[in-house]
Amino acid sequence: MARTDNDTWDLASSVGATATMVAAARAAASRAPGALIDDPYAEPLVRAVGLDFFTRLAGGELRVEELDTDELAQGIRRLTDNMAARTRFFDDFFTDTPAPGVRQAVILAAGLDSRAYRLAWPAGSVVYEIDQPEVIEFKRRTLAELGAEPAADLRPVAVDLRHDWPAALTAAGFDPAAPTAWSAEGLFGYLPPEAQDRLLDTVTALSAPGSRVAVEAAPSIDPADHARAVDRMRATAEQWRRFGVELDFADLVYLGRRNDPADYLAERGWDVTRLRVDDLLRAHGLATFDGSPDDPDAQRFGELQYVRGVR
Repeated sequence: MARTDNDTWDLASSVGATATMVAAARAAASRAPGALIDDPYAEPLVRAVGLDFFTRLAGGELRVEELDTDELAQGIRRLTDNMAARTRFFDDFFTDTPAPGVRQAVILAAGLDSRAYRLAWPAGSVVYEIDQPEVIEFKRRTLAELGAEPAADLRPVAVDLRHDWPAALTAAGFDPAAPTAWSAEGLFGYLPPEAQDRLLDTVTALSAPGSRVAVEAAPSIDPADHARAVDRMRATAEQWRRFGVELDFADLVYLGRRNDPADYLAERGWDVTRLRVDDLLRAHGLATFDGSPDDPDAQRFGELQYVRGVR
C-alpha cells in the first residue's frame, strides 16, 4: 500500500517490515565467519515479529549461501553484507563519539536497533530512541521479556518524526545545551526530500557545539529515471513474494531529487566527512557494488554514502 501523510505501521507491515528485514540481515551477519558485528538481540526481535521468511533467515534456518542459487539471493547477500558494514559504521560512530565528552545520543527512527543494550556506553550516557509508538512498545516489551537490560539510561520517545518530535524529545529530558550524538540510519529514503531537509535543519538547531551526527545518504533519483526505478522495485517485490514477503519498496520510498546530506550539513556549519559505500565494504573485505557495472541496481546502491559531521 502506498504511503499517505499520516500512515502508521507495526513491525510486520509497511516501513516497519523494512526494520524487521534489516534486523534479520543483522542477525545473519552476526553469524558470519569473522563477523563484523555482534547483535545478539536481532534474532529474538525478528522472531517475535513473526514474519516467516525473516524469522528463518535470522535464525539460520535459511542460509545466505543456500539462497545463492536464486535470482534474489545476490540481493540477500548484498543486503547482509551492506547491513554488516552499515551497522559497524554506526556502531563505531557511537563508540568513538564519547571521547570528546558527548553523553547524550539520539537515534532517529530506531526501529529494532539494539545499540542501547549492546554497546559499551560510558557512565552517565543517556540514549533517546525515537520511533512510532507501536514500534517503541513492541521492542520495549520484547526485550523486557528476554530479560535484557539497557547499557545506558534509555529513554524511548514514542512519536512520529512527522509530528512535533523535538517537543517530545525535550519532554523526555533531552538537553539542547549539551552536545549530542545523532544518528539517521536507513531513514532518508522513507522521507520526502523536503522532509529530509527539515529534519536536518531541526537536528542542527538542537545541536550544541561539540555535537556529532552520522547519516546514511540515499542517492537522488532524477525524475527522468522514476519509471525505470519503479519498474526495478516492482520486479524485486515479485521476487520477495516468492518467499512470502509483501514488501514493495516502490510504495514505501520517496523518489526524486534531494539535497546531498553532506553538502546540506556543511552549509549549516558542520565539519563533514563522507565515505562511499564501496569504500566501506572494501575496507571490511566485502564485495563492492562497483564490481557489477551492468547492474543498474548495483550502480544506484553504489551511490550510497555514509556521512559524519561535527558541529
